[in-house]
Amino acid sequence: MTQHATINDHVTFRPSDGVPMVIPIGPVEVDLTADNSATLSWVADNGAAGLAAIPLTQFNEYVKQKRITLTK
Repeated sequence: MTQHATINDHVTFRPSDGVPMVIPIGPVEVDLTADNSATLSWVADNGAAGLAAIPLTQFNEYVKQKRITLTK
């Protein structure tokens, strides 16, 4: 199920074992997966598509901290 949300503050993801990357402020689409992760997708200012998977616990913490706001 795809949900729409907005990134309001500093939100990061870690690709593989790499350095944390910032998800840009603005609209995202969120898909909650069966493996307890949230996949976020967005379009950057330069038109590049972004995609990141974060653990569901981290996603829920970002929502609780109001760094991510779910839209209805």
